[in-house]
Amino acid sequence: MKSKIDKIPKKLPTLSKEENDILTSYEAGEWKSIGLNNKLISSYQKAASATLAKNKRINIRLNQLDLQSIQKKAFEEGLPYQTFISSLIHKFVTGKLVEK
Repeated sequence: MKSKIDKIPKKLPTLSKEENDILTSYEAGEWKSIGLNNKLISSYQKAASATLAKNKRINIRLNQLDLQSIQKKAFEEGLPYQTFISSLIHKFVTGKLVEK
């Protein structure tokens, strides 16, 4: 016996021209993996491991825009944002945080 959910057709979202172009390009096999940068991955793994040895909890208040920016950068780095913040603090106090 089928449930009501099975009977409801799912609507696909309408894609913009840019999204359609990207989808077409991807389906045509024009996208190639650039591979993984092992040195970069290793540095993030070390930073994440260093932050796992947590024994104190803190609470801080941040500007909403700053938090959103941090969350975006953490996402780009493939880290949870709290781990990313902890990693930044660790790098700062150990003198390893370098400006570009």
